[in-house]
Amino acid sequence: MSTWVVVLVKDFDSAKQRLGPALDPGQRRALARRNATRAIRAAAAGERRLVVAGSDEAAALANELGAEVLVEPRQEGQNVAAQRGIGRAIESGAESVLLLSSDLPLVTKTSVRELLATGRRLVQPVVVAVPAAGRGGTNALYLRPPRAIGLHFGADSLAAFRREAQSKGVRFVIHRSPAMALDLDEPADLARLRAV
Repeated sequence: MSTWVVVLVKDFDSAKQRLGPALDPGQRRALARRNATRAIRAAAAGERRLVVAGSDEAAALANELGAEVLVEPRQEGQNVAAQRGIGRAIESGAESVLLLSSDLPLVTKTSVRELLATGRRLVQPVVVAVPAAGRGGTNALYLRPPRAIGLHFGADSLAAFRREAQSKGVRFVIHRSPAMALDLDEPADLARLRAV
């Protein structure tokens, strides 16, 4: 089965704005780059890796790490970036897609491989979602076929993904992953990371 892991990487200068109270711009930029590097490396668990890059710098990092790259003409949010990535994957024959956030400080190749294995065991159409710790967000989303449901990243996305899957008769599965549960959006998340 051809599975693409699509990593969504924002421009490093505009990433992590909500961490402003805890980190200065240089620190936020370095953190975004470090997390993106980790996610792109972890994405190698799939047959193909695609980075949807919000800047030339993010694209250069992806190239250095051996991933395919799609540079966005402009940043229009996570859902648009993910749709661009899905479109590229489908054009190249993808049967399934894993959308992976690039702000997961604990993600590993093993955790991505485990998520892909869960998705492959299930009869399609299927959606497998990894919930974000402490809120209703979604840090990774496996789709087979790639357009099984629409995209709803943002506040309370997990519930929105579940609702749409149920309305379309698509199996919806929660995959709990300690390595993918923590994302760095707010200062409290940095405290969680230090505790780990």
